[in-house]
Parts: sequence; C-alpha cells; structure tokens
Amino acid sequence: MMRRWAAGAAVLALAAGLSGCIIIDSDGGERTVVLDSASSAAPAYVSLYADAVADPKRPAEEVARDPLRHPAEILAFAQVAPGDKVADIRPGAGYFTRLFSDVVGPTGRVYAFVPERTMARENPQADALAAAYPNVTRVNGLLDSMTYDQPLDLVFMSQEYHDFHIPGFNTDVARMNAAVFAALKPGGRYVLIDHQAAPGTGISAVQTLHRIEGDYLRREVEAAGFVFEAESRAVANPDDDHSLNVFDAAIRGKTDQFVYRFRKPD
Repeated sequence: MMRRWAAGAAVLALAAGLSGCIIIDSDGGERTVVLDSASSAAPAYVSLYADAVADPKRPAEEVARDPLRHPAEILAFAQVAPGDKVADIRPGAGYFTRLFSDVVGPTGRVYAFVPERTMARENPQADALAAAYPNVTRVNGLLDSMTYDQPLDLVFMSQEYHDFHIPGFNTDVARMNAAVFAALKPGGRYVLIDHQAAPGTGISAVQTLHRIEGDYLRREVEAAGFVFEAESRAVANPDDDHSLNVFDAAIRGKTDQFVYRFRKPD
C-alpha cells in the first residue's frame, strides 16, 4: 500500500509539471531553454505509469533505486503507450523492461534484446523476465544488425550506448544506429540515457570512465537520419564534475546523466 501511495504521489507531481516540461536544445555549442511540447500527450497515461511503478512484482532492490532513476518521468518522456512495441537494449535485470511491460499491456510487446557477445551471461535474466511477463520476448543478435519480427514504436537504451564504442564489443555504432532506424516505424522514438562526459571529450572516456559526451552522441544519432526532439533533465546532476568513473563509490548511482529522445521522420 505504501509503495502504491508513494508512486501515485510522484506521478501526480509529474502530471502537474508536464505542461511546463523544460528541455535543453543544443545547437552549434550554444544551449537554450525550450519547452518540450512533444510530451503533451503523456498525461493521458499518468495512471498507467503510477501502476507500473507500484507493481508489487518489482524487486525491492529496484524500487529502492527509484528516487535516483525517476521511472515515471522517464516513461512519460519516452511517451510509452498501451500497444507499443518496444525494444529494451541490453536490459540487464529488467528495471525498465518490467515498467514497459506493464504500460504497453497485452496488446503490446517488449523485446529484451541481448547482444550475442553477452548472451551467455545475460540470457538467463532475459528469460526470467519473459517467464514473468507474457508480453516480453528475449531476442539475441548483433547490435549493428539487429532486427525484430515487427516494426517498433520505441527503441530504448539506458546507460549502454557508451559501452558499444568500447573495442571489445566489436560494434560499428553507425551501423547500429542505422539498424535502429530501420527497425522503427515512421515516427518511432529512439530514447537514450547515458552518463555525461566532460565537454569536448567525445568518446575518449567510454572505457576509462564509462561516460560519453552527450553532444557527440547526438551528432552520431542524427547522422543516421534521426531528428533530435527533446532532452529530459530528470536524472541530471550538476554536482557531478564528470571526472570520476561511474562505478566510483563517490558518484555511483548519482552521475550526471542526459536523456535524449530522437524521432524517425514520418
């Protein structure tokens, strides 16, 4: 009961603020504040987001991370809706997979995509998610040639994109973004969360600090044909100076993170 009350209170606050949601649009190195008008449809599903966050099947250790991960805000920003077909790339234990499953409902589908490189370790987690949630399907493949059995509404990647620049993943990131573009319906969304790196560092810290410069990522994704639509500050932390490895105890779980939403043109 307390979990549902807390989730409901958080999502009511979210609903109250959606009409004035602020994003930061970066253009040519200058940053200006604009309104995220593309999120205006989200209030219709506020109760669904509250129910997903309050789902008693969510593990306690995941619920404990909610104050830092702001799941209701992320669901709203990603514009997840009933019936959506969603790919959760490298879902791990399924923090977001469970939430997506509840929101898309029985007419939707969530694909837990596990790269071939890590499937020996991560397939059991994806299979457990599929066993617990009938609308979840585990998919294996190469990141730079991923395919699905139907067009998608959303491809979602949380704290993973930077890893795919690490040589050990043997991934052509440009081809990966092109594969995401091909997998989405016209108008489909590509939502990325990652740890911010210092300005001008590009991908130089992806292996040492597990960070990527947001503007660099944006340019890569736009090069695949996507249109940058909005940025959420839900998991930003201005006190993070971007100098520490994200696993350092001083910053772990509290890094400055960007959340970008891109759209495939209609």
